[in-house]
Amino acid sequence: MELRTDFQTLRVQIQERICFVQIYRPESNNTINDQLVDEFHRLLEMCEDAVTVLVIQGLPEVFCFGADFQGLRDNAKSGDELEQDPGPLYDLWLKLASGPYIVISLVKGKVNAGGIGFVAASDIVLADHTAQFSLSEMLFGLYPACVLPFLIRRTGIQKAHYLTLMTSPILVDQAHAWGLIDAFDTSGEVLLRKHLLRLRRLTKKSVSAYKRYMISLQDNLSACKPLAVAANVEMFSDTDSMTGIIRYVEQGKFPWEE
Repeated sequence: MELRTDFQTLRVQIQERICFVQIYRPESNNTINDQLVDEFHRLLEMCEDAVTVLVIQGLPEVFCFGADFQGLRDNAKSGDELEQDPGPLYDLWLKLASGPYIVISLVKGKVNAGGIGFVAASDIVLADHTAQFSLSEMLFGLYPACVLPFLIRRTGIQKAHYLTLMTSPILVDQAHAWGLIDAFDTSGEVLLRKHLLRLRRLTKKSVSAYKRYMISLQDNLSACKPLAVAANVEMFSDTDSMTGIIRYVEQGKFPWEE
């Protein structure tokens, strides 16, 4: 097994034609920052020709928790006027959904906000009994603009709509009933091994052709990008929303709390 050491936010191992990647930002609750997005794009370029199956995992207690609010707060406090650009993150999920490899997300623990984007963009989603899924954006005056095109493709409009409005987590059995995950078990590793026993038999050529065909049958993800990105930029430019996020990071209080 080849261990790649040229990433800081990802832990990468490649075994034959299978790439195992762990989202690894334990100091930041596995949230998403620009470096993680850049490194993931670089990884997918490496996988383009040589990898048939890509397995995405997180930490034992959190798969991915969405936007890095601490980073947003630090930028705001330092006076940085860097414009939020969600385009690269949207493109990353689009590559997962359409790329010439089978993408498996193995979920343990919490998945929130942008973390749902990784899950919804995957071809196969496996989970253990600790997994729970939420979209918390509306609590801060936001909504999951970039996540929704991918989530709707998996669950349908109404389930995505409900998950967005309610903001509360759903557990693994409900996520399975809604189609957000494909299978779950007490041991995610055992479940993953069972799937890889079958998937490792598929050829790179057949996987690439199949993914191209499937995305052409059903895909409006590319068409949704301009609208999703514009909505995201508008939300994160809103002063009230950013004030609420900064207050939450500094004081642990939601916008409605005194």
